[in-house]
Amino acid sequence: MVRYAAEHIDSGKSARARGSYLRVSFKNTRETAQAINGWKFTRAVTYLENVKNHAEAIPMRRYAGSTGRTAQGKQFGVSKARWPVKSAEFLLSLLKNAEANADTKGLDTSNLIVKHIQVNQAPKQRRRTYRAHGRINPYMSNPCHIEMILTEGEEVVQKAPEVVAREKAHLSSRQRGQRQRHAITQG
Repeated sequence: MVRYAAEHIDSGKSARARGSYLRVSFKNTRETAQAINGWKFTRAVTYLENVKNHAEAIPMRRYAGSTGRTAQGKQFGVSKARWPVKSAEFLLSLLKNAEANADTKGLDTSNLIVKHIQVNQAPKQRRRTYRAHGRINPYMSNPCHIEMILTEGEEVVQKAPEVVAREKAHLSSRQRGQRQRHAITQG
C-alpha cells in the first residue's frame, strides 16, 4: 500500500487519491490546493470550475512574487491572485477520483470534506532551448506529486430545547452573581 503523509486519519471513513510526477506547475498547484484545503467537496468542485472560467481567483500567499493584483482576491483578504487553469484541472480530476473511491467504499458522497491535501515537488525534467550565437540554455519543467484525503463530515446534532433552556438559566444566574460581586468591589 502507498504511504500518505497524514497517518492519523481513519481509513474506514476516508477516501484517498494521489498523483505522482504530474506535469503541472508545483507553485501554482500548491497555492490552488491550499485554497480548497478543509472545504466541503461540492464547494471545492464548484470553486475550481469557477477558477477555470475566471469567475473566482486563487489567492497567492507563499509563491506570490511578480503576481498581479485583482479584485477577486478580496474575499480571501489578499490582493495578489491568479487563475491557474491547468492546476485546477489536475486537482478537479483528483477530486473526482477520490469521490469515486469514496463511493466504492460506501461513504456518503454528499457529505465529504477535503481533510488533507499536500503538494510536493517532483524531480525537474530537463530540456534545452537554443539561443542566439550558438548558445544553449536549460528549459526545465517543475512537476509535482499531489495527494488528498476526503473524509465524511460529522453530523451536527441540535441540542434539545430543555438543555438549551437549562444552560441559559445557569448562565443568567452566573451573570447575576458576577454583577453582584462587581457592584460590591465598585461600591
